[in-house]
Amino acid sequence: MKPARFDYARASDVADAVRLLGSTDGFNKPLGGGMSLGPMMNLRLAQPDLVVEVRRLDALKTVAEEDGHLAVGAGITHSAIEDGRIPEVTNGMMRFVAGQIAYRAVRNRGTIGGSIAHADPAADWPTALRALGAEVAIDGPDGARIVPLADFQLAAFTVALEPADIVTALRVPRLSPAARWGYYKICRKPGEFADSIGAVVHDPERDFTNVVLGATDGAPLDVAALAEAVKGGGTVEIDDAKAALAAQGAVFDDYGNQIHAVALSRAIKGALAS
Repeated sequence: MKPARFDYARASDVADAVRLLGSTDGFNKPLGGGMSLGPMMNLRLAQPDLVVEVRRLDALKTVAEEDGHLAVGAGITHSAIEDGRIPEVTNGMMRFVAGQIAYRAVRNRGTIGGSIAHADPAADWPTALRALGAEVAIDGPDGARIVPLADFQLAAFTVALEPADIVTALRVPRLSPAARWGYYKICRKPGEFADSIGAVVHDPERDFTNVVLGATDGAPLDVAALAEAVKGGGTVEIDDAKAALAAQGAVFDDYGNQIHAVALSRAIKGALAS
């Protein structure tokens, strides 16, 4: 397959990328690693009028610790995180999650910012970073802003970005030494898109607990009842997870109910056992 005809521009810096993205009234997209946009263009599921390359921008590859957070540049690759080439502030969770993404060839090119902006329900970072309480740093025509990840992904492939906005970094809170986490993904085989993802972060020193279900038909789902169970230190079985999802109004078919409950219960058990 070949993409539909499109124009191409290479941004010189973030401000130039914002300018280029807003320079026409068409459908314009930034291009970083290209692991999502490239295949979608080849299949003609995405047909941008203008592609703005941002892969070479140094500003998107910076990593800095600030105010109890680690600001991870949007252009940082999955493999850089997997290989420990950025500071570890999540007690190993981000490194573990990065190593679960697709295949090494994809991890060498794909970026954390691209994954968040693409917002595929089956992707790892939207669920994992939401469980961590991360925030999205955005630059656009109206200046820079910070948006909690819980407010950023609105639905499947739908995020709180204006046409000329660009994700510049992810702000990840530093976990305390006492924090525990669990992450469990169900796939038919390694490297495939997930059928279900369970992510848990419990940090008693910060009074922070999140239990998040991913790989649904929409944005990752916070499961408040299970977060309370984790705070209490109790075990969560599959039937408990099913009941919590039902009480929250989450509707899945029988197969979906089973695999989502399994992913959540195993993620929680992993967190409590760590």
